[in-house]
Amino acid sequence: MPCPLCDTDAPLIDTQVSGGPKGSVAICATCAEQLDAPQADHFRALSSTMWSEDPAVQVLAYRILKKLDTDWARDALDMLYLDEDTLAWAQDVPADTGHRDANGVPLAVGDNVVLIKDLPVKGANFTAKRGTPVRGISLVMDNPEHIEGRVEGQRIVILTQFVKKK
Repeated sequence: MPCPLCDTDAPLIDTQVSGGPKGSVAICATCAEQLDAPQADHFRALSSTMWSEDPAVQVLAYRILKKLDTDWARDALDMLYLDEDTLAWAQDVPADTGHRDANGVPLAVGDNVVLIKDLPVKGANFTAKRGTPVRGISLVMDNPEHIEGRVEGQRIVILTQFVKKK
């Protein structure tokens, strides 16, 4: 089955589409790798595949065309029609806050992370062990190196370099 974005025959992988009702769409590995920094040559087929009836594909096409800085991408984006709900979904991209885990993966409010190092918690007389899950984190907005989360019933500040996104 061809990739719904680039129309190449390749194995498809399930990829999350954030911000909307349908959580994922099956696309090729090349498209999945280039979602954050698309290369115009690979996505030339979007001129025709953007007309898919699948709203998740339309959302990805819209987001990719917005990131591409070429004349043909701007023209395709001008022609693309999305209903109100799909357009709202396509434009619902969380802003990058600069918070990144130890592997460089962006973190957002509500994400789940795992500690990758034993951390002594000052003032609480315990050590948060490696592998401890921290669910529903909060971001410290004035410092992209800090997040907040609950470990053993205590709300603590954790350095992002010591967590990995689940």
